[in-house]
Amino acid sequence: MLNLFTKKFKSVTVAQAKEMMKNKNTMIVDVREPYEYASGHIKGAKLIPLGSLPDQLQQLDENKDIILVCASGARSGRAASFLGKRGYRVHNLMGGMMGWSRGV
Repeated sequence: MLNLFTKKFKSVTVAQAKEMMKNKNTMIVDVREPYEYASGHIKGAKLIPLGSLPDQLQQLDENKDIILVCASGARSGRAASFLGKRGYRVHNLMGGMMGWSRGV
């Protein structure tokens, strides 16, 4: 029986994300709004606001691991679910930018 609630993504800690980022086969996508991104973001992160994501899929590389980030992990979790159901290899950054700032 198909489980409709199966997660199609993994959550990663800040330490795991930093380790993954050493690999050129990983991209960071920030799904916050432009004003949030402008106030501080992870170096090299591509800005694609959550509301724009369905129309911006061409900016994503299906052959890379994608780490999604937002302020707290909630929006990036929704983005990860959306992309995971479409076959992307996605990872949600636990704690979002708040966790990143604390190094958690």
